[in-house]
Amino acid sequence: MTDRLMLLDTASLYFRAFYGVPDTIRRGDGTPVNAVRGLLDMIARLTTDYGATHLVACWDDDWRPQWRVDLIPSYKSHRVAKEVAGAPDVEVVPDALEAQIPMIRRVLKLAGIAVVGAADHEADDVIGTYASHAALPVDVVTGDRDLFQIVDDARQVRVVYTARGMKNLEVLTEADVVGKYRVLPVQYADYATLRGDTSDGLPGVAGIGEKTAASLLGEYGTLDGLLAAAAEAGSGLSTAVRSKLAAAADYLAVAPAVVKIVRNLELPTLEEAGAQLHPVPGGSRAELEGLATEWNLGGSVTRLLEALDLRR
Repeated sequence: MTDRLMLLDTASLYFRAFYGVPDTIRRGDGTPVNAVRGLLDMIARLTTDYGATHLVACWDDDWRPQWRVDLIPSYKSHRVAKEVAGAPDVEVVPDALEAQIPMIRRVLKLAGIAVVGAADHEADDVIGTYASHAALPVDVVTGDRDLFQIVDDARQVRVVYTARGMKNLEVLTEADVVGKYRVLPVQYADYATLRGDTSDGLPGVAGIGEKTAASLLGEYGTLDGLLAAAAEAGSGLSTAVRSKLAAAADYLAVAPAVVKIVRNLELPTLEEAGAQLHPVPGGSRAELEGLATEWNLGGSVTRLLEALDLRR
């Protein structure tokens, strides 16, 4: 089997599992386990279907880093349940999902699946760093469009996009990103900056939508190139676009740093993180099998164990 790294946008997946698997699936004490079961089934299927030999469940140690909020206060503000001074804010998460996150962490640990986060950074930044420096092909599993910016054919970095559900996965290369948005992956962060993203609380430039953003980047290449043209009287850029860019000058000065994924975090190597997949050994295997019964995890644990057994 050719070595291949899979990077999971873990929160994206367990949220999808929570909403995709009936919440009537519960432990004997009534605690829901639908997200746990759904996530394990996703991992079993994904690693098998895409031939992953290495896997990192990338974690949001800080889902809304303060340095991003300092630049754009509206960043993810609509998803804040409680602000916490000197620590990550509390995200709006359904109680029934919140109760399952410790279970998810425990099962992943028992299965020998590497979980990696980074202080003051999101899972996207962990993904961006590993994908940018891995010496093997990479599949990034996410429902987040922001990660399209790290797609790189030369480095064999693809996105397995989950937005349409696990039955309709899309594997995106550079050509696919261009086909969807008419911009290259290296232009995607600038495109998202101009267009904005309500799901992340990014206002964008008023009056510039997806088509206009793509058209401008097609002509000027980068946001810096576009702003340089706006500052040059004879560049040919329309008065209307100049006016829109000028009105958004404060936002455009800081937004790129917020939108661009960090690619240079100090993280454990894949070897140090224990990213290589392998069958689950005796003691951990017995504990997982016990939890399958105790937590009513059904065949999800069995399917995960079988998938990992293929990595002998």
